Parts: sequence; C-alpha cells; structure tokens
Amino acid sequence: MGVLRALRHLFMPPWRVRLAFPARTLRAIEAAIRECEATHAGQIRFAVESSLHLFPLLRGQAARERALEVFSHLRVWDTEHNNGVLIYLLLADRDVEIVADRGVHIRVGTAGWEKICREMEELFRQGKFEEAVLSGIRAVGAHLTRHYPAQGKGRNELDDRPVVL
Repeated sequence: MGVLRALRHLFMPPWRVRLAFPARTLRAIEAAIRECEATHAGQIRFAVESSLHLFPLLRGQAARERALEVFSHLRVWDTEHNNGVLIYLLLADRDVEIVADRGVHIRVGTAGWEKICREMEELFRQGKFEEAVLSGIRAVGAHLTRHYPAQGKGRNELDDRPVVL
C-alpha cells in the first residue's frame, strides 16, 4: 500500500461525499436511473464511498474488491435476468468501478465497462461529479437497452436511490 493512498483515505472525511454529491445531485442521479430503466429491463445502482476503513486499507484492498463487496451487499446480482449493474465510486481514489451481473457482463465485456469508467474518471478529475455520474448512467443504460430492451412496463427490482456508504 502506498503512503499517499493511505493518507488520502485517512484524511478523506465522510462529509466530502456530501460536498461532491449534495442532496440535489443525489436526486438527479435517482431520477436519471429511473428514467434510464424505463428504456430497458436491466437494473442500475450507484454507490459512492468516501474512503476505505482502516483494516481494508491496511490490507491493501483495491477499489475493485470493495466494489464486488458492495455489489453483493446491495444484492445487485439478485435480478430475474441477471442484468444488474453497479456503478461504484471510491472518492479517495477517484476510482470508478462497474460490476455487472453475469447475464449482462458476457454481452458487454470488461473493455466496454472500462471505457465508461475511464470517461467518468476524467470528468471527476475536472470536478464534474454530477455530469460524470449522469454520463455513466446513460452509457450503462445504452448497453442495457441494446441487450435488454424494455418489453412493456417492467418491474423495478432494485432501489433507484444512490447509496452513500
């Protein structure tokens, strides 16, 4: 584990999430997920975390590992068609990870998700937090629309509200 990374995590207070994602932005993210899910049968969740806790940090836990834990904890995998997608942001690292259930991952592939992550991270570096997330939701939604088009009024299997960990 690098010293700079440890310092970023240790000195990243939870309130920094609220600075980057005020209530207005969280409502915009929720609305974007709701609107996007009207065009496909997939499910999208967004979760943001300020930093890792001490023990996972000392263990050298990567953002990807944490995203997999959050994917499981939020039960994003528990959708009828195995087409849930988590967009996870670890703010201290400004690292975006997309974890997709096996049904949709096999269709989009790692390269497709990584492209979205890199585009979001570039916007985060510019301080455009809301724009980055909304752009990521639209990009994920485009994949879901292509592979799981809406067929009538679908059931919303996962909560659309963003999760602040």
